[in-house]
Amino acid sequence: MRTLVNDEKKRVTIYNVAKEAGVSLATVSRVINDSDVVREDTKKKVQEAIIKLGYKPNAVAQGLALKKTTSISLVIPDSSFTYIGKVINGLLDVAKIYKYNITLHTSTSGVNEMHEIIDNVIKNRADGLILYNDAFSPQELQTLSDYHIPMVYLGTRFSNDMICSVFINYYEPVHDMVADYLNRGIEDIVIIDDRKNPSSVEQMVKATEDAFKEQGKTFDGLIRIPDSYHSSYDFLTRYFSSHKHQLIITYRDSQAIAVLNTCSENGIKIPEETELVCVKDSRYTEMVRPQISSFVTPSYDAGALAMRIMTKMLNGDKITDKEFELNTLYKPRSTTK
Repeated sequence: MRTLVNDEKKRVTIYNVAKEAGVSLATVSRVINDSDVVREDTKKKVQEAIIKLGYKPNAVAQGLALKKTTSISLVIPDSSFTYIGKVINGLLDVAKIYKYNITLHTSTSGVNEMHEIIDNVIKNRADGLILYNDAFSPQELQTLSDYHIPMVYLGTRFSNDMICSVFINYYEPVHDMVADYLNRGIEDIVIIDDRKNPSSVEQMVKATEDAFKEQGKTFDGLIRIPDSYHSSYDFLTRYFSSHKHQLIITYRDSQAIAVLNTCSENGIKIPEETELVCVKDSRYTEMVRPQISSFVTPSYDAGALAMRIMTKMLNGDKITDKEFELNTLYKPRSTTK
């Protein structure tokens, strides 16, 4: 078995030091940056934990401890690269005006990796943080809030004293679309679950449930993908071999394309027998055949607005409304009648 060299061993993080010393992450950060507000006995415990674990704080970050870095950290999941291009363009255009640098962090759904990203953001003394991510837990958001880092949560509605959000309103357009189908007598409607975007799917399901309830009906059409399946396509291929629905709603383009392919493989005609709508539009919804009906979102505007809000937070401007809603535009294409 190959022996790991030092650089390949698992890196000790600020989380490990805090746990070893029995203190908060904020306390460890203050000790690292030689703050006067930490008691001597607490400082000694943290220093002993640092020595014991061999923790090495980022030297550049320590040197910048008393300075602004004019740096904004942007965190996105690696699964979102299809959608993030226009968002980044909006962020960069506004950042250039205010002379801020954008540092990009990518993540998977692993909790340990999210901890490492938080660790890097804290150590690098970012002025602010923009999160394009459904995977942060409330505890992790609170951890960042404890460090008094201004944050903008992009894509999902969430706010507190240190966090503003720019979010897409999927509730109303999905509700209105489902209500229209119900009025036309189409009730066999299903939503494909998406483990990578839980809050967005939750919003879609709530909108659909309410539309059904308003007509005295009950919605029970959420199709969950079992944890045993690593690929939506594998599950959907099997599912549509024995199921057919009047309307299928997905959140991501990749799931919509999987539905297209699996329906074709199982002899289900779209849109004659089954209609298909993808909530989150991308360039791929127009590239495939038939083209997929979807909701066009103002991605560039979302990025630009998030950066403008961030500059106001960094300037200490009073922000009364911390949650900013953007609307979508439904674009029917060839997968709906």
